[in-house]
Amino acid sequence: MAKKSSEQPTQTLDKNGQEIKSVGFQRFGFDCEVSLDALRSLYLRSHYVVSVSESQVQELDAKEEEGRGYLTQGPNAYQSKSIFHPDTQSISYTTLSRFAPVKLLPPSSRKRVLVTGGAGFVGSHLVDRLMLLGHEVTVLDNFFTGSKTTVSHWVGHPNFELVRHDVVEPFMIECDQIYHLACPASPPHYQFNAVKTIKTSFIGTLNMLGLAKRTKARFLISSTSEVYGDPEVHPQPEDYWGHVNPIGPRACYDEGKRVAETLTYGFHHQDGVDVRVARIFNTYGPRMNPHDGRVVSNFIVQALRGEDMTVYGDGTQTRSFQYIHDLIDGLIALMNSDESRPVNIGNGDEFTIGEFAELVREIVEKVQEEDGIKPARRVQIVYKPIPTDDPQKRRPDTTRAKNSLGWQPRWSVRMGLEEMVRYYKAKMSEGSM
Repeated sequence: MAKKSSEQPTQTLDKNGQEIKSVGFQRFGFDCEVSLDALRSLYLRSHYVVSVSESQVQELDAKEEEGRGYLTQGPNAYQSKSIFHPDTQSISYTTLSRFAPVKLLPPSSRKRVLVTGGAGFVGSHLVDRLMLLGHEVTVLDNFFTGSKTTVSHWVGHPNFELVRHDVVEPFMIECDQIYHLACPASPPHYQFNAVKTIKTSFIGTLNMLGLAKRTKARFLISSTSEVYGDPEVHPQPEDYWGHVNPIGPRACYDEGKRVAETLTYGFHHQDGVDVRVARIFNTYGPRMNPHDGRVVSNFIVQALRGEDMTVYGDGTQTRSFQYIHDLIDGLIALMNSDESRPVNIGNGDEFTIGEFAELVREIVEKVQEEDGIKPARRVQIVYKPIPTDDPQKRRPDTTRAKNSLGWQPRWSVRMGLEEMVRYYKAKMSEGSM
């Protein structure tokens, strides 16, 4: 049952009740539209690996020997045929797979794109989109928080290259666009080594800006809503300077991103580097690390496991959540636009954390019911003390994105959450989470 619902999700509707069949758009002379089904075939599946018993392995091998035709039927055509053995909790990997179809672009339209942090949550979705669009993509990642599995379905493709490299060290390559996403983004990860986080934000950005200057590439840095700190202005427009504790536990990330923005505009004004600054607000979606301490992944994993859901504080603090596909639309639009000022990319729909926990619980129960699963008990919501410097309010003013980029979020929080619940549920059922 779970497999069927993962492969055939319920109808996906946007905020206006219209069915979403594709993501992206044609804007600023750059076409970033791809079929939603094509994207989903890369991440929303319980058939990430084939789960079989030992007795079925020979039968599977025999089928594959019948010829490549076995691999070219339906969505399964583009999946790894790795085998998961539930009885021994082991996995047998294979290189036998077919890449998803990518657009065949003329050389004049094909861009050479470097994505730092491309094996991370946001980076891997950006890589999927750019690859399906037919561009040449090089991913740079040191795998501190990223994982090869997020982009492994492209390894070996002639348009794709994966390089294990830390952006703190210089890197040389020819490229037309640089998406600089490399930096741990969740509190447990960026607080694990505060000095390393600051070095990544400053020296890593310095190295990538130097590369952009040498190659005359356009440079986009993924900044963050954390540059506003615990804001005294609500919602936060781009011209708000922020309210940040420079020596608090979150400062390594907050101040790291602030100085990275300063450095970016230094290269822009002094050396004429073509720069873009995206201030990303809370984003969620498939491939989020389930153990990164973020509220969405925490709630979903706890609810799916039947554990009580933990809310830090009294639940009245607010957040706004955007789905990953909306963010990728915004990043690509910003990169290809003429807007060089900072741009907030986020969803203006605001929830208290308490309300959000109840919504997640409701959607998990809905998915479990559709898949014929009856939990032993209803998950409860429990409250614990709030962490230091945790912002009370966080919501973007996205007027600039709407006016300059013609961009605004399409995915409702409910639809995005259902897709993410199905993703985590599929990962649990196949034994990989």
